[in-house]
Amino acid sequence: MAKSKHDQVAEKLAKKFGTEYKKHKGIDIVTKDRVIEVETTKSGIYQGINQVKRSAKARYIAVNDRNIQNALKSTEGTGIGVMDENGKIVKRARRK
Repeated sequence: MAKSKHDQVAEKLAKKFGTEYKKHKGIDIVTKDRVIEVETTKSGIYQGINQVKRSAKARYIAVNDRNIQNALKSTEGTGIGVMDENGKIVKRARRK
């Protein structure tokens, strides 16, 4: 069975950041200094924000290219960063 777009993006980012993709456990990607939740649908962005908002590390939502504007709008004022599906940071994470 073919992998979903979500799984493809998550595995690519996990490899890039030298960690593993936690498919069925909480936040998708956790490194020593950041957490990344992958979302490939507009409706999933809010769920992703809720997933990472309590983390003490730098918090990111990784989205496919067509959802970058939706993610930027949704994360306004939250301190949550946005990256594209290749791991390029579009909006840097910061703490409130």
